[in-house]
Amino acid sequence: MVNILVCYFSKSGTTENMAQELINGIKESDSDVTGELKKVHEVDVQDLKVYDGLILGSPTYYGLPSAEIKKFIDESIVHHGKLEWMVGGAFTSSANPAGGNETALMAILESLLIHGMIIKGMPKGDHYGPVVIGEPDERESKQCRFYGKWMADLTDRVSKWNLKK
Repeated sequence: MVNILVCYFSKSGTTENMAQELINGIKESDSDVTGELKKVHEVDVQDLKVYDGLILGSPTYYGLPSAEIKKFIDESIVHHGKLEWMVGGAFTSSANPAGGNETALMAILESLLIHGMIIKGMPKGDHYGPVVIGEPDERESKQCRFYGKWMADLTDRVSKWNLKK
């Protein structure tokens, strides 16, 4: 069974709502993929290798991910070179339209790239990953569900390539 971890930090509940919509999208996929939803403090970084995909979510603080997500990324160094071929993705929220969402997404994605993860952009919608400004509206919730389904399908395809060491 292919398994994706949706790991997030949320202070106001917005990023948590996004994470739940991602899980709903994973469930909507026709692929044989399951999604596991966990708050960042519930995840033991030692367990990352059991997943085929990782989607990290964070509120945006000063154009960057939260300290809690950054700490998780920093601790993931114990797996440096061992997460290659895992599918990675990101999502974020902020209070303002120019609140630094894309720079926060890119900071997360850059970390996943250093691990050797497979990152794929989306030609439609939120190109780097879902973004919510304020509370999610129907378009943003739909985008989160689409991203979850899309990531499930991608992770399923990659798992069939059997590239992991």
